[in-house]
Amino acid sequence: MSAARVGVVTFPGTLDDQDAARAVRLAGAEAVPLWHADHDLDGVDAVFLPGGFSYGDYLRCGAISRFAPLMAELIPAARAGLPVLGTCNGFQILCEAHLLPGALTRNASLHYICRDQPIRVESTATAWTSDFAPGQEILLPIKHGEGRFVASADTLADLESNGRVVFRYAGGNPNGSLNDIAGISNEAGNVVGLMPHPEHAVEDLVGAPSTDGRGFFTSILKKLVNA
Repeated sequence: MSAARVGVVTFPGTLDDQDAARAVRLAGAEAVPLWHADHDLDGVDAVFLPGGFSYGDYLRCGAISRFAPLMAELIPAARAGLPVLGTCNGFQILCEAHLLPGALTRNASLHYICRDQPIRVESTATAWTSDFAPGQEILLPIKHGEGRFVASADTLADLESNGRVVFRYAGGNPNGSLNDIAGISNEAGNVVGLMPHPEHAVEDLVGAPSTDGRGFFTSILKKLVNA
């Protein structure tokens, strides 16, 4: 059987695409580079939107990237069931594209945050989290200035009641996100967005705080193999 193919999208200003591609390869999948101006997804089995500062965050984080040609292909594919993971700026893009609800706003402190952050796994019922255990605490890096998750009261109630809060901050809320939310999913569980960076926590060699990020990539490989 050929390796699963995971597309890694690069926008102008993306910083973490090579880290994301390496994490995909370490898990045993093929990392397929996708450029924001592409008009097709090259037949990939899943897509990773990595972090960075797409278009310099000049309008609003992720707001310009949402209109990239590739997104015209990705949005309907995700709604049809294609697994998609967005981290940091990728999470912001998913919210701007209305693949996930809510928005990411300035940190409550108004300061950029860069540190290792414990988060708690709230849901393992997604394409990207099945290799974790409910309630498990993992340690991942965070680095963002606009990571405060906000949503209407009705949206928050829907996320909570339907098990769509996938991660919460543990050991203190770094950015003021409502309900300590660090990551959420869509209703089907194939689209997940979170502010922490699992792609920076996949191997001991680089001095990352943990290898807890591996679980995202082993989860999606199992999902694709069993699909």
